[in-house]
Amino acid sequence: MILIEALKKRKMIDDATASSLLQEIKDTGRKEEEIILERGIIDEDFLFALKSQILGIELKKIKAEDMPSDILDLIPREAAEYYQMVPLKKKNQHVEIGMVYPEDLKAQEALKFLARQQNFQYQVFLITPTTFKGILRRYTSFRREVKTALEELERELRRERPKKEAPVSVEAITRRITEAPISKMVAVILKHAVEGRASDIHIEPLRQRTRVRFRLDGILHSSLFLPKEAHPSIVARIKVISNLKIDETRIPQDGRFSIIMDDVNIDFRVSTFPTMFGEKVVMRVLNPEQRLNEFENLGLKGNSLEIIKEAMKSPYGMILATGPTGCGKTTTLYVILEHLNKEGMNIVTLEDPVEYYIQGINQSQVKPEIGYTFANGLRHVLRQDPDIIMVGEIRDTETAELATHAALTGHIVLSTLHTNNTIGVIPRLIDLGVKRFLIPPTINIAIAQRLVRRVCPLCKRKVLAEGELKELIKKEIDQIPPPIKKEVKKKYNLEKDIFIWEGEGCVECARTGYSGRIGIFEVLKMTKQLQKVVLAQPSEDKIAKEARRQGMITMRQDGILKVLEGLTTIEEVLRVTEEY
Repeated sequence: MILIEALKKRKMIDDATASSLLQEIKDTGRKEEEIILERGIIDEDFLFALKSQILGIELKKIKAEDMPSDILDLIPREAAEYYQMVPLKKKNQHVEIGMVYPEDLKAQEALKFLARQQNFQYQVFLITPTTFKGILRRYTSFRREVKTALEELERELRRERPKKEAPVSVEAITRRITEAPISKMVAVILKHAVEGRASDIHIEPLRQRTRVRFRLDGILHSSLFLPKEAHPSIVARIKVISNLKIDETRIPQDGRFSIIMDDVNIDFRVSTFPTMFGEKVVMRVLNPEQRLNEFENLGLKGNSLEIIKEAMKSPYGMILATGPTGCGKTTTLYVILEHLNKEGMNIVTLEDPVEYYIQGINQSQVKPEIGYTFANGLRHVLRQDPDIIMVGEIRDTETAELATHAALTGHIVLSTLHTNNTIGVIPRLIDLGVKRFLIPPTINIAIAQRLVRRVCPLCKRKVLAEGELKELIKKEIDQIPPPIKKEVKKKYNLEKDIFIWEGEGCVECARTGYSGRIGIFEVLKMTKQLQKVVLAQPSEDKIAKEARRQGMITMRQDGILKVLEGLTTIEEVLRVTEEY
């Protein structure tokens, strides 16, 4: 075992560790590299640099995205995966081959066979397992898989192409959805939505074809177009795995299914909707690995975070998250729930729908079509001896009154409202019929938020803010509470030039300049002064005045701070805070 001996000679491991490693290799039959890395004795780069010296083979580092995809045809995927070797570069008939285990004689023999078969000469380089895995993923690139699946689909459709405008029978759809091309196309779409970190998949029938779009970082992008004839079968396939009625195309339907990908259980929330040219399908991708469970990852920090943590310690009262659809309200409430989720707490949620399952929490999905509404469910929840209740949304008078009653009788209640900002929360509750004198003892805090795209950390660069942008930033900073304003001006030296960030666009961020999203927040606390405003005359102007007095940072101001920090761009902040 050459690496173990080399590590021993360099006194990086002792005799006992070397013996233990050798015994594990003998017992498991695994490679020494795998076991050394698994135990964390040294890192991958050092280990393979050492291996390169010992074997006298150059270590090659290459980014998978920099390789042309057609070069991968030289070594079939099955052979690449089995022997852990991949083509790296080709010039005329000379090919550079990357191997994780060039000392493997069987791999060398397989490579000689492929070279003779395809008539190329080669030079072997050493690559790390990480480089190999990155290149192996290119074998399953979206375009390659889509092309293959489309070719199969076209062949299948040509076999029995229906006459123009002829309706497709349920029997024909049922027969097609069990065939490989349709199943493969749906699998390709799902797989690459997950790998591309899409939050939603839209499958839309147009007049001449079907369009598939992925929502990435809040923005919809067209990914591919499919033959119009395939649309009913693709929709039916999704309905089957979602346990929906395939013969019902006149009304919307909702469903859910799960798949396991790379040992991760991923849920898809499905909604169908009848349109002029057929049924549109939208699937929300609920990947537990993308779910955030820490406040800092959401974008909460400083005074806003301290107010939330203080409110969480209260034995009763309401915590309300507000904002438009898709701004991350439920995610914020989930993070709060996870921090409140202790052994001695009985937590019950009413959701529409349940997005993520949280261990130790009793989650229930409302079903309005059978009379199981938020209001009806809340009545029953109160009989379940809860300590903490989450109501997905307060959308009517009955739910508002029941949630208020629950908060007044010793429960922590979390819920969402649709208002533009925290200032609108109190007027909205009054509009819903909550009596004014019940609001001060009920509300603990209101959180308003939006999601902005993060600037790509790999290609971001500093630029000088000038003209109107510079004046806008100065104006917002001047309105920030004095202690924070002083700290910010000193930290970023705002008395001189103001620098902001922008993404140039790179392979990692698909040339968009953005990667991921982060929240911008404002948090309003129920103080004694605000209680007086509510009881006297709760106009938005007076509530806003009290918010400024208590030092609340607005969403736009929070966004500006994140711009200066290099987390997002000024364009993003202005886009999502247009109403300010």
